[in-house]
Parts: sequence; C-alpha cells; structure tokens
Amino acid sequence: MKVRHRKGVAIHPDPESCGAGREAAAEALTGEAAGQPLSRENECLERRRCYALRKATPGTAPLRAVQGLHAVEDPEHAEKSFVQELGDLVSARRQATAGQVGEGMCHKPNCEPDEKSDACIVPTNGPNNGSGSKLLPAEDREGRRAAKSNAGHSPAPRTQSRTIASMGLDGVREAARESRDVRFTALMHHITPELLTKSFHQLKRSAAAGVDGVTWREYEDGLADRIVGLWDAVQSGRYRALPSRRVFIPKPDGRQRPLGIAALEDKIVQQAVVTVLTAIYELDFLGFSYGFRPRRNQHNALDALCVGFTQRRVNWVLDADIQSFFDTLDHDWTMRFLEHRIADRRMLRLIRKWLSAGVVEAGIRTTTKVGTPQGAVISPLLANVYLHYAFDLWTHQWRRREAKGT
Repeated sequence: MKVRHRKGVAIHPDPESCGAGREAAAEALTGEAAGQPLSRENECLERRRCYALRKATPGTAPLRAVQGLHAVEDPEHAEKSFVQELGDLVSARRQATAGQVGEGMCHKPNCEPDEKSDACIVPTNGPNNGSGSKLLPAEDREGRRAAKSNAGHSPAPRTQSRTIASMGLDGVREAARESRDVRFTALMHHITPELLTKSFHQLKRSAAAGVDGVTWREYEDGLADRIVGLWDAVQSGRYRALPSRRVFIPKPDGRQRPLGIAALEDKIVQQAVVTVLTAIYELDFLGFSYGFRPRRNQHNALDALCVGFTQRRVNWVLDADIQSFFDTLDHDWTMRFLEHRIADRRMLRLIRKWLSAGVVEAGIRTTTKVGTPQGAVISPLLANVYLHYAFDLWTHQWRRREAKGT
C-alpha cells in the first residue's frame, strides 16, 4: 500500500478514534491553541467525517499519513464537498468572533458562543419614541460598564445624554480648576433631558405659577413627553423665554419688594443652566463670598465673623447695602463678565433671553433693559458673577496690596 504525506486536517478511518484526534485537530479547525475544547461546529464536522468514513471502502483509495494520523482518501467529488463544507464552517467561525453569532450557527437556536465580551451593555431606557415608558426620553441610550482592565477608572459617558449631567460636568470642573483663564466654548450639550428632569424635581412644588398658569403638579402629568419637547426646543434654538409675572411683598420698613415669578419651563431650564455654570464659578468665587452659594448661607458668614472677632484684633466693621441691586443690574456688563469664562454663544444667547424677557404687571407687559427678576432661579448666580468681578476681586486685591495691620 502506497503512503503519501500532505499537510492538512487530520482524520482517521476508524470512527472510534475520531474523539481521540479532536485535540490535535482543534488548532487546525479553529485557530485556537491545542487543548481547548472543540466548539459545536467542529463537533458537527467530526461527526460528518466519521459518518462518511463508515461508508467508505478502504480499497477504493490509498491511505495517507497526515500529521501522524491515517485517513482514507475519498473520491474527488467528496473531497471537494468536504473542502467547501470546511470553508463554510471556518467562515462562520470568523463571523462569530466578530460578534455576528446567530441562530444559524448551530442546530440549536439557543447555542451560545464560547467567547466573552469585555463589557456588558445594559439598557437603561425605553425606545426612542418614549411610548409606554416613564423613563427619560429617547435621547438616552444604554449605559456601558467599563472593561475589566479599566476597572480603576470612572466610566465616561459614550454619548452626551447617556448618563446624568454630573458625570460630564466633572471635566468642566477639572478644566476650571486647572486654569482661571480658560473659556468654555461648548456647554449646551450638558443640558440633557436627564438634567432637565432633575431640575424639575428640584423646584418647589408649592411655588406660584407664572404667566403660563402651569403649576408643578400639572406639569408632572406626562413629564417625559414634556421634557422631550422642552429639550428639543432649547437645543434647536426655538425656545422662547416668557416674561415674569411681577408681584409685590411687604418689607420690614413698610416698602414693597418686587418679585418676578417665571414660567415653569423657564424655571426648569434656568435651574439646568445654573447647575452647569456652578461647576465653573464655584471654583472662581472667593472664600469670603457666602450669598446664594451651595453649602453656604448666612450662618456660615456669621461663624466666620465670630472667628475673626475672637482670634484677631478688629478695629472697625463696614456694613454696606447695595440699593435695589437686582433691579438695577446692568445687562451689558453682566454679559461682559460672563464672557470672561463662557464662550458658548448659544449659552450666552439663552441667558440674554431671560434678561430681556420683561415683566407682566396687572396684565401689561413691560420690557426691561436693566435688572434681573428677584425670585428667578438664574438671578442669584448672575448677581454673584457680577459682584465677583465688580466687587470681590477688587476687595481681595485691596486687602493684599493696600490693607495694613495683622
């Protein structure tokens, strides 16, 4: 009997030895290292080979020695069929490696590939149309868990609205901390449906309605769809600020203080903008500034004064009040102060809309060229920005260069 040698896939005429040859054949079939278990498609291939070899007659073709194993050579058409079948299986194997595994890969629809992904994707919201879902609208996608090799790092959002805004604002805070001169050119993408929803829940539920007449409880009905429409209007530039409804409350000295009650959607967007800008300006504001700041109040200011009086020698105290400060805030200077840090034109136009929206008093609308309504969500932050550049920085410089004493 003539024995030939060739390189190729090892098979054996004895069906009982097919299982013993699997380990040697695994690397040739799948490209995997020897010793790994054969996948389902390779088992199917081995069974088909064994079935064909049972019908083969040893005398019809010479034996071949292939990689230390013996095989019976089938007729020419059988070998072509086998090569084509092998090519199909290898092609399917490559598709499975590329993540295209389907039910057609094996006989059982529920078969699973051997490979494991480096990270799992977990859906966190409903379909894009938002139908039948109370979750946040459609611009939110799935959240992706970080790979094992990156477990020590905070997972970054893969899209602008995938996670809550606070994660995206971490980068804004870091950039603001590194340099006091950097100007932020892209901030509007932080105004996400998630942030707008969070801003809605931060508002007072019992607050009076603005000129739109919509209360917090009424707006809560169908909140997801309302937020989608509001977010789309803000991002597309179709959003229009409504004038504030002016009311008066008595002051201790007998005078009346004017308050401006904004429309509910204006409050929501203003709260979202305050969240974004606070990430920048909280790193700029000086330590002796206490008004309208997170985790600071008048009690903290009194504590600081008490420490100063008891631990240092104090000769005099200056008590000053800016008359009608909110009502006389200059719009142009406010925008110029904001431009020291904010270069996002869309954000600046949004703030300008609120400053020039005007007020409605006794059914009559009045345009405003100065001032920002007391009671508006955005007004305290704008006042602090104005005072930071017009007063606080000057005071800090005077204390360091001109003030004398210990």
